[in-house]
Amino acid sequence: MIAEMQIRNYSPRTISSYISSLTRLSLHYHLSPDLLSLEQFKDYLSERIAADKISNSTINQAIGAWRILQCDILRHEWTDFKVKRPRSKKKIPEVLSPSQVSALLSSISNVKHHALIALAYATGMRRNEILGLKIEDIDSARSVIIVRQGKGGKQRQIPIKNSLLNILRKYYKKYRPARFLFEGYRPDMQYSPTSFRNILRKAALKSKVNKRVTPHTLRHSFATHMLEQGINLKQLQLILGHNAMKTTSIYLHVADTCSIPVPDLLEIKTNETHG
Repeated sequence: MIAEMQIRNYSPRTISSYISSLTRLSLHYHLSPDLLSLEQFKDYLSERIAADKISNSTINQAIGAWRILQCDILRHEWTDFKVKRPRSKKKIPEVLSPSQVSALLSSISNVKHHALIALAYATGMRRNEILGLKIEDIDSARSVIIVRQGKGGKQRQIPIKNSLLNILRKYYKKYRPARFLFEGYRPDMQYSPTSFRNILRKAALKSKVNKRVTPHTLRHSFATHMLEQGINLKQLQLILGHNAMKTTSIYLHVADTCSIPVPDLLEIKTNETHG
């Protein structure tokens, strides 16, 4: 099954998640997963929903792993093993106001942390896309960032402003990362996702932003502010790397398209420090 997913170019994270999902199913019945029936799989999901209150994404992940096992590995007809996916809950994403983003950025004095958060907000990139960026992915001559390993293995280009380029240049001169744009204490190693979250949590407390701020909150805020600046939905879809326009259109419910245009929030000064 691992080989099948590797051939399909699934990300290591997805492969790990799918294998973990089937492993848990197998341990539940103390049977190899190829010996389980459709009814057993459904009963397992029902028990987990009742006992563990698992999310729709966890259910969908289990169904995805189940389908690969049944159809691609065991060569069964999907109609005989099909499980319908749960109805998705339509939630409006929580976003920060321009003043909250400005306060958040102003509160971060560490040069590296400031560059990381500024990049996340100014591009709307996903956390893993940011942490996977390499030095050569920043094309300053064309003012674009090349995302080589986007969701689903897709590549795209994101336009960036001079204000962000200046922040990244200042950071690079001070830290000189060897391989990845943002590295941890060990050279050639990606920056930690946990550290990324902690920077945002501390900045939110320091700036008194009364919201739970995550890397994805910055992505939601970027998308909303871009719509408020007048970008069309198709352009935003391409920048965010969404497969379907429907996914991007959720931001229409959040954006105030009659508001004053959002200023360049990266044009701020901070008392910068190392660390």
